[in-house]
Amino acid sequence: MLSNKTNELSLGSLFSFFKQALNGEQQDYTSLSIRRAIFMLSIPMILEMCMESVFALVDIFFVGKLGQEAISTVGLTESVLAIVYSIAIGLSMAATAMVARRVGEKNIEEATKTGAQAILLSTAFSVLISIVGVVFAPQILGLMGANEAIIKVGTPYMRIVFGGNIVVMFLFLINGIFRGAGDASMAMHSLWIANAFNIVLCPTLIYGFGPIPAFGLTGAAMATTIGRGMGVAYQLYHLFTGRGMLRFKMSHFIPDWVLLKALFDIAWTGTLQFLIGSASWIFMARIVATFGSAAIAGYTVAIRVIMFFILPAWGMSNAAATLVGQNLGAQQPERAEKSVWQTAQYSAIFMLLVSLLFFFGGDYIVGFLNQDEAVKATAVHALRIMSLGYVFYGVGMVVTSSFNGAGDTKTPTWINLFCFWFFQIPMAYLLANHFGFGETGVFWAILIAETSIAITGVILFKRGRWKEIKV
Repeated sequence: MLSNKTNELSLGSLFSFFKQALNGEQQDYTSLSIRRAIFMLSIPMILEMCMESVFALVDIFFVGKLGQEAISTVGLTESVLAIVYSIAIGLSMAATAMVARRVGEKNIEEATKTGAQAILLSTAFSVLISIVGVVFAPQILGLMGANEAIIKVGTPYMRIVFGGNIVVMFLFLINGIFRGAGDASMAMHSLWIANAFNIVLCPTLIYGFGPIPAFGLTGAAMATTIGRGMGVAYQLYHLFTGRGMLRFKMSHFIPDWVLLKALFDIAWTGTLQFLIGSASWIFMARIVATFGSAAIAGYTVAIRVIMFFILPAWGMSNAAATLVGQNLGAQQPERAEKSVWQTAQYSAIFMLLVSLLFFFGGDYIVGFLNQDEAVKATAVHALRIMSLGYVFYGVGMVVTSSFNGAGDTKTPTWINLFCFWFFQIPMAYLLANHFGFGETGVFWAILIAETSIAITGVILFKRGRWKEIKV
């Protein structure tokens, strides 16, 4: 009887925590039990990351029916768009670290002002990227190895995606602000809204519906941009009129050059950190593209599938970043470190399950997204090779995010520079071309490099220098 009652209480408590996490009830994450803090932050962050990856899966599902050129266009565009994501993530990283630190110090007014200044900074970057992307779209596709057919089909797609990059910037950045404040559920809700619009608009604008004409591949770009835009509108509405911890006023947007510089100092190394990684992925795509449309299409499908399943682990790593930032602000560095190791354990277990799923169920997963046998074979092959290192990836993501949550964006940047540029790219090129492994060589290079990043990150994290960073 006692055992049954205990189980009921445990299940009831679990459901209560889950409900609180989804509802976004305000918590002091510097005083909650670490396990509960991880749980309540991770649940909405995992769901947020899943919703982010749904964008990619929805696009590739509907675009896949348009042929290999359309899939290749999306793959090449996404590889370049990774630069935009890098800038957005770098800015979001700076905002999360500084907002979390101020919240840990219980300085809510300064946390709010920090978020507003981060939005000003991201707007300036977004305008510049829009101009470059719209004007030079064909040339960018050409540099990526696209043939004339892909350039013709893909130029309008790329122009819309890059022209509307501000919605990508804001969606990442503002969610980073919410995460820093510990309001992870708001970030999750904004992605739900964005995805709902994208799921409806994607088939409608690609294939047409009633009086709405079929825009083909261009319709996919339109749907994604509009969907993200609706998510951003929701974010801004709550930042200005909501009941959360942060509430913006126009006075918060008056440029504060000292604060802007502090944000930039963290953001530029954070952006460089992800640019280094993203540029490496561009080179990976460029190498794979030399082996034909089926190879790059299969690689694209595999990466989309990987992102869908790996982002929950990224969600847990974001939870660790928030806990590190807030606990350092509250002068509790040992609690911050303990939070990281505990989160890393959960992430490793999750990624082990994903690894087994990909290795034994890759055929079924890829087959749902694409039925082209050549594309499917490449995608399944890529999944099975890269999944061998997923446990390392899970731990590595948590540790890297924890550096960033402390405001130490330089350490992961150096790790990425060495492991990607001096190790992964040369290895991929040599294995693919010199040793004759083809695209398989690229997949093995990715596995080895990502595993090396995780091991290096753990070694440097244990040294503890991140605890001394001031932001």
